[in-house]
Amino acid sequence: MKGHSDQYKKGSLSLLGTIAMGTGVMIGAGIFALTGQVAELAGGLFPLAFILAAVISGFSAYSYIKVSSAYPSAGGIAMILKKAYGKTTVTGAAALLMALSMIINESLVARTFGAYTMQLFPADAAGIWVPVLAVGLIVLAFIVNIAGNKIIGTVSNISAVLKIGGLLVFAAIAVAASGISLKASIIPPSGDPSLGAFVGGVALAILAFKGFTTITNAGDEVADPKKNVGRAIIISLAVCLVVYLAVCYAVASSLTLDQLIAAKDYALAEAARPAMGAYGMWFTVGIAIIATASGLLASIFAVSRMLAMLTEMKLIPHSHFGMPGSIQQHTLVYTVVIAAVLAAVFDLSRIASLGAIFYLLMDITIHWGVLRHLHKDVGANRAILVTAIGLDVIALGAFLVVKGSSDPLIVVVSLVSITVVVAFERFYLQRLRTMGEQE
Repeated sequence: MKGHSDQYKKGSLSLLGTIAMGTGVMIGAGIFALTGQVAELAGGLFPLAFILAAVISGFSAYSYIKVSSAYPSAGGIAMILKKAYGKTTVTGAAALLMALSMIINESLVARTFGAYTMQLFPADAAGIWVPVLAVGLIVLAFIVNIAGNKIIGTVSNISAVLKIGGLLVFAAIAVAASGISLKASIIPPSGDPSLGAFVGGVALAILAFKGFTTITNAGDEVADPKKNVGRAIIISLAVCLVVYLAVCYAVASSLTLDQLIAAKDYALAEAARPAMGAYGMWFTVGIAIIATASGLLASIFAVSRMLAMLTEMKLIPHSHFGMPGSIQQHTLVYTVVIAAVLAAVFDLSRIASLGAIFYLLMDITIHWGVLRHLHKDVGANRAILVTAIGLDVIALGAFLVVKGSSDPLIVVVSLVSITVVVAFERFYLQRLRTMGEQE
């Protein structure tokens, strides 16, 4: 059976293509899906929440960049974990949590696509059609992914220019139309968020930047990965922060905080109505459709590749269920099926919460592994690693407390899911060792 390496070639992604892939995932999932969700927790300080999330993501990126630079041929979060912890339950569970967080991100993006698209139609039709459109987009992204990463790279390059340029145009027009007034009252903050709620908002905003891990997962698919993986991550984070802040300012200029929270699933489209009228709303929805569709395309590419890698590393089981083709193609099927189910069952708020919890826990595991086992080999500064761990722990802790009060079900679902993942990996790896001893 063919592995993923037979479908994707070493050095096939240029620096520009890698940046486009990273920003594609970040912007597709980030500013459209999360602006209103973050504002609901952080109040009028939501732009500051995005700034702090970028800072935390910058510290997080340090571990990934150092390991990728030291072992450019390895690539991928799974390989980082294996180098830190060996072939253990921790490696398998953390890698699987990362893959699940990426799949959750796909359902988040797909639901956002549905929510924005339905702004073009009567409001009473939105309820049923949002999940239908979300699932339809996931299926379409699967079909495109079957064609391989040449098409993905081309689509990512074109869409990155369109959506970044479109968002900056939206921001400029919205701010100009509002007369440079901040209706959401960023300073001083409106909504009087508590410290815990604000930090919880920061934790959620981190999801808007986690797409940089897509670049790490691309591994030696990136041309000259020893240099370009780090460059692509830094440039992608910087580009996204600039775009996010421009959009936050525009949204705060067009909507009050209450209006923003009420329209949290389609905040940018709502902000375009008073600033630019119907044509502006259509323009914003068009950019949202491009951003979410391209973001989903890049994310499915990355997570299916990661699942294929986990399969070949014998960290997760694999069954082709009678399907032809390579392992990579099989994991594409698994990815879209899980994402489609999540998109159909959960709303945006719960999908985002689940993704944030999984991602932050995996991120802490990565940093701890580099700190304990790899920092000398990769030349990593221990103080930076400790800071990254501390920031993640604070963000995750605050988020769990906030969600435990407002939506305890999603916290329970998260904890149960994590327990199941750990137990599954422990059982599977123990079974492999037992079979190896018998042989």
